[in-house]
Amino acid sequence: MISPSTIALVRERTDIVAVVSESVSSLKRRGRSWVGLCPFHQEKSPSFHVNAERGFFHCFGCKASGSVIDFVMQSDGLTFPEAVRALAERSGIEVEQERGERSEVDRAKKSRDELYAANQVAATFFEEQLSTHPHRDCALRELARRGLTSENAAASSAMRSFRIGYAPSGWDALVLFLKKQSISPIVAETAGLIVPRSSGTGYYDRFRHRLMFPVIDHQGRVVAFSGRKLDDPQVAHASLSADAAPKIEKEAVVLPKYINSPESPIYTKGGLLFGLFQARNAIRQQESAIVVEGNFDVVTLHAQGVEHVVAPLGTAFTSDQARLLKRYCETVVLLFDGDAAGKKAVLKSREGCQSAGLTTKVAVLPDGIDPDEFVRTKGVDALKEVVARARGVLEHLIDEALDETFVASDALERAGRVAQVSKLLAEQNDPLVRSMAKAYADKLAGRLDMARSPDAFRALERAVGNALQSASREASGGGDPKRARVRPRAPGSLERAEMVGAIIEYPSLLDDSIVCSELALLDGLAARAVAAVSAGRSRGAFDSGALLAQIPVSIRSFAAERLAAPKHDTPEVARAHVVENAQKLRRILLSRETVELAREQEKIVGDWSAEIELAREANSRARLMHGVTPSVPSGDGVGVGDINDKSAFLPLGKRAQAGSYGDDDKES
Repeated sequence: MISPSTIALVRERTDIVAVVSESVSSLKRRGRSWVGLCPFHQEKSPSFHVNAERGFFHCFGCKASGSVIDFVMQSDGLTFPEAVRALAERSGIEVEQERGERSEVDRAKKSRDELYAANQVAATFFEEQLSTHPHRDCALRELARRGLTSENAAASSAMRSFRIGYAPSGWDALVLFLKKQSISPIVAETAGLIVPRSSGTGYYDRFRHRLMFPVIDHQGRVVAFSGRKLDDPQVAHASLSADAAPKIEKEAVVLPKYINSPESPIYTKGGLLFGLFQARNAIRQQESAIVVEGNFDVVTLHAQGVEHVVAPLGTAFTSDQARLLKRYCETVVLLFDGDAAGKKAVLKSREGCQSAGLTTKVAVLPDGIDPDEFVRTKGVDALKEVVARARGVLEHLIDEALDETFVASDALERAGRVAQVSKLLAEQNDPLVRSMAKAYADKLAGRLDMARSPDAFRALERAVGNALQSASREASGGGDPKRARVRPRAPGSLERAEMVGAIIEYPSLLDDSIVCSELALLDGLAARAVAAVSAGRSRGAFDSGALLAQIPVSIRSFAAERLAAPKHDTPEVARAHVVENAQKLRRILLSRETVELAREQEKIVGDWSAEIELAREANSRARLMHGVTPSVPSGDGVGVGDINDKSAFLPLGKRAQAGSYGDDDKES
C-alpha cells in the first residue's frame, strides 16, 4: 500500500549508521565501513559491518544483511510496512499510499491510532495512581512481597520498564479521566478499557482495584492490559454509593485472579507475548528465550537480571506466538510452573514450537513452585542452573509419560503408556531425533521393566519402529549424501569473484572501456552478477536490496559481504584489481584450452594437416598465456624457423619424449 517513491525516499534519507548505532553501541569506523558486535547473535569479536555509502549492513557471522529497513524489521520485529512507517516518521517523510484505496486506509489507520492513544492515556493514568492513590498500598504490598520495591534499583527499573500501575477502586475513575482527556467512550469501549452499564446509560471501569500490567507490542505501543486481583476486595466498593453501583457489583463474590483486555482491532491475545518488547534485545544476545506462564514471573526475572523472558497472555503458547518469537531467536526454553497445569502446558506448547521451527527445551521446577517464587527463594544462580539443565521437549515428555505415577505391573496402563510414547515419536518431524527412536526404545524397556520379557520388548520395539516409519513417510526424504560432499573450486573462480566484487563495490567501473573488455572473460554466475549491477545502475539510484534480489542465490552472500565491507578504498585501486585478475583468468583459460588442444592432437595422430593446425593453435595460446606475441606466420601459416621441425607440431607429451625441447621451448 506504501508508494515506491516513499520507500525509496526512506532509504535515501535515513542514516543507517545512526539507526544501527542505537542498537549497536560498539559500532566503530574501520576504513569505508563501520564495524561492531552483531545485535542478532552472540559474538566476542565484531563481525557486523555497516556501509553508509550503500545504506547496507552485513554480519559475517550469522549472515544477516540488508538495508536500513531490513535492519529495523529484524531488530524491532516489525513487518515491512511498519518499518517503513517508523523510519518515515523518524525522518519527517510523509507516507504516500497507492492511489485508489487511500481514503479507506487512512480511515483504518486513524481508527487504530485512536485506540493506541486511548491505551497510552490509560497506562499513564494507572502509573500515576500507583504513586498517588489512597488505596495504592494494597498494590505496593503485593509488589514488595515479590521483591519489587522502589528501594531496589533493579526492581524499580523493571517496574518502570513494564509500566506497572494501579487501577483505582472506584467504578468510574478511569471513565472520568478519559473524558477529561477528550477520549471518546466508544473508542475506550473498543479498546476494552470501559464497559457499558447493563441498565441506564454510561460506562464503568473494566479494571478496578487491580495491579495493572500493560501489554506492549513489538513497536512499544500499549495495546491491552492485564489486571491482577489484590487483597482486601472490599476496598473496591469503599468510595461508591449503593445507588451508583451497577448490577455487576452484586454478582459473583469470588473475583478472578486476572482480568485481561478483550481482543480488539489492535490486540489479539494469541498473537502477542507479554514482555517481548522489553526482552527483545536480551533474547537476541542470548540467542534463546525463556517462556514462563505469568506476568509476575517475567517482571521478577527481569528485576533479577534474567531478561530474555516472555509469557503468553492467558493462553497456551500458540503457533502465532512461537512464530513471533522465531523472529528473534532459534531456541526456546519452556519454564512453566511445576504443577499439573504446567506439565499440561508443555504438551500443548510443543506443537506450536514445532510448527514455527523452534528448537524447544524444557526446564523443570520443583512441584508446586513457579519461577517467580523459585528465583526469590533460591536465587538467580539456581534458576540459571535449572535452565542450563533443560532437556529436549521430546525426551522430557517421554519421561513425563513414564514418571513415578506409572504402575509397571498394570498391563493395560503399560500398553497405554507405550502408545503415548509411540505417538510422541510419530509426531516428531526432526529426522535426527527420529533416528534416535531405537535408543529411546531401549530406555523405555528399562523403565518399563520389560528387559526380562523378550516378547514384550519386541512388541515395544515394533511400536516405536512403526511410529518412526510413519513419521518418516510423512516427512520429506533426505538428501543424497554424495551431494553433501564439498566440490573442488573450479579453476579461475577466485579471479572471477574478485572481478565481480570490485564491480559491486564500484558500479561506475562499467563506464571504463578497458574494464568492460576484461569483463568479457566472465560467464555463468559471474556474468549474471555483473549484468545485475549494470541493470541496477540503469534504473537510477543504486538500490542494494534490489541488486541482491537479482544476484544469483548461490553468490548472494558474497555480494552482501562486498556491499557491507568493501575491499578497495578507491575506484582506481578496484580498477587495477579487475585488470590484474583478468590477466590471471586469461592465463588460466588459455592453459585449459592448451591442454584440450593437446588432447585433440593425441586423437588425430597421422593426420598431418590437422596436426599442424592444432599445433599452431596450441603454440599461439601458449605464447599468449605467457604474454609472448605469436610468431609471424610464413606462407603456409607456420611460424618461421619451425616448418622444418615436425616435432614442433607433435603433442606436448610426445615432444618431451623426443627430447626436442630447448630451454626456450620448455619455458614457452
